[in-house]
Amino acid sequence: MFRTKSVEQSIRDTEEPEHALKKSLSALDLTVFGVGVIIGTGIFVLTGQVAKETAGPATAIAFAVAGVVCALAALCYAEFASTVPVAGSAYTFAYATLGELVAWIIGWDLVLEFALGTAVVAVGWSGYVRSLMDNVDWTMPEVLSGPDVAEGFGFDILAFALVLVLTAILVVGMKLSARVTSVVVAIKVAVVLMVIIAGLFFIKAENYKPFIPPAEKQETGGGWDAPLVQLMFGYEPTNFGIMGIFTAASIVFFAFIGFDVVATAAEETKLPQRDMPRGILGSLIICTVLYVAVSLVVTGMQHYSELSVSAPLADAFKATGHPFYAGLISFGAAVGLTTVCMILLLGQTRVFFAMSRDGLLPRFFSKTHPRFRTPYRPTILLGVLIAIIAGFTSIEELATLVNIGTLFAFVVVALGVLVLRRTQPDLPRAFRTPWVPLLPIVSVAASVWLMLNLPVETWVRFGAWMALGVVIYFVYGRSHSLLGKRGR
Repeated sequence: MFRTKSVEQSIRDTEEPEHALKKSLSALDLTVFGVGVIIGTGIFVLTGQVAKETAGPATAIAFAVAGVVCALAALCYAEFASTVPVAGSAYTFAYATLGELVAWIIGWDLVLEFALGTAVVAVGWSGYVRSLMDNVDWTMPEVLSGPDVAEGFGFDILAFALVLVLTAILVVGMKLSARVTSVVVAIKVAVVLMVIIAGLFFIKAENYKPFIPPAEKQETGGGWDAPLVQLMFGYEPTNFGIMGIFTAASIVFFAFIGFDVVATAAEETKLPQRDMPRGILGSLIICTVLYVAVSLVVTGMQHYSELSVSAPLADAFKATGHPFYAGLISFGAAVGLTTVCMILLLGQTRVFFAMSRDGLLPRFFSKTHPRFRTPYRPTILLGVLIAIIAGFTSIEELATLVNIGTLFAFVVVALGVLVLRRTQPDLPRAFRTPWVPLLPIVSVAASVWLMLNLPVETWVRFGAWMALGVVIYFVYGRSHSLLGKRGR
């Protein structure tokens, strides 16, 4: 259960012709992937909710705090991705340091995180597109608008079609995926910058007062929807005030989910030792700056107590008499979610591929396409399954599982850096996480703190999924492990 796969063996496995991925990505491609997956609905929606209910204008500080937590994890990811340039991200890193069982658990966790995230984002994209269609008097039949819209049976044809199209793009090749992502990300960032620049002209200084509103006790009810930290320590989270900023940080963390997906493409990068750290850290810095700027603009345009929760940026421009920008924001959100969906799907297929190549899942899925050199079998399988889930299911209530899954991966990667530094101190490292062991320890503590601020119900669901994964490991993965067979 605790056998580890050496870094050297992991790299050798990537050189087998029928299991090898094509190396075509540069540092710019990786940065674009990172920006493409991070900037989604969070920047257009979450800002208003957190400002109005939790932190006020200090939402900008909450974004900065969440960005720092991600940066701590990103430094650990950068060392691993440049040292072990193999598909699989946290799964591969855990296999090299913490053992097979831990690697399986984190791989199982990532499969859930990326699959659920892809489906939720596809449903959100469908909603934005239908909204844009309504603006030009094009109306979708309710039965094809999804279960949230239709009464009784409903199938979200737009979400279903989006996932299938993106699946086809990923099968054809990573370079095509990178080109599509570059164009879409350019449009998305341009819209965000236009919103920031236009909003600057409508800021009123009095809207920032008070910048940190007085603290108020948060009404959680103490039940399943209460943060776990409240039940464990009797700590009661607050809205507003200094502690409200940290509570807000655990919420806006949703907006940063996805930068770790960049690490799953390490095996398809031309110079991973140099380009992986640049791609991971570069995309995170760009997105943090944009998030802070947007939150400052929206709370400056309209007092935080008057902000809309569902569409804060669009409604803030409407309140200032400029509805044109509201349509522009909806367009930017719809375009932006396209890349979020594709890169989450990319991340999941690479983790699934890596687990299959190690024998923990059927080896049938680890064969690459003879022409495109992509893991086409898991891509098609997972793409079709997620398309069906997105079409038939309303799963917004499960979105917090994406958050807890990401934080769990952060904890494993930070611990892995500490273990690998101790077990293989002389291993060549193109990038070294600074201030070890202090920085990884702080990263673990920060991630665990944000996890404890998630509802108890999320922990229960996460625990159930992990328990199912352990059962599958002992029934199938342990006996079929390629590493185990080599040992025997």
